[in-house]
Amino acid sequence: MKIHKRLAIAAIIALSISTLTACGDKVADTSTENAVPGLPSVTANAGEAPTISAPTGTPPATLQTSDIIVGTGTEVVATSTLTVHYTLMSWSNGSIVESSWSSGQPATFPLSGVIAGWQQGLPGAKVGGRRLLVIPADLGYGSNGSGPIGPNETLIFVVDIIGVS
Repeated sequence: MKIHKRLAIAAIIALSISTLTACGDKVADTSTENAVPGLPSVTANAGEAPTISAPTGTPPATLQTSDIIVGTGTEVVATSTLTVHYTLMSWSNGSIVESSWSSGQPATFPLSGVIAGWQQGLPGAKVGGRRLLVIPADLGYGSNGSGPIGPNETLIFVVDIIGVS
């Protein structure tokens, strides 16, 4: 009987430990852990400009999203007006093209007025969050490109959601 009692207690302890471990509140990753090979890793330093590693290999053909920091505030919906900090990197050369962090001023705009990759990739994100978007050309600037973005460029955005209205 003593052995059964000890086994039962050991099983309860093991179950308790695994349950408590699974209940941990995951607020931020230190970097992205992506299922798609070659996607860049991104730092999770809230309130600071992200560091983004250069991508490798062939860019994905579909929109890829990953929450680097999971926000807890108001959720982005299709009709939202957003205030964000963002960094844009081009896949082809792994260089930063533009960053609102550089100017020190976040950008504010209606989500409905930006590229399809943002319209599809940002709903569900919440204020306080940081989301990685890897946007194929057909959801970005397409075959024409735009300004410093070349034709058929895959875009890498890291977007920090500051406000949603």
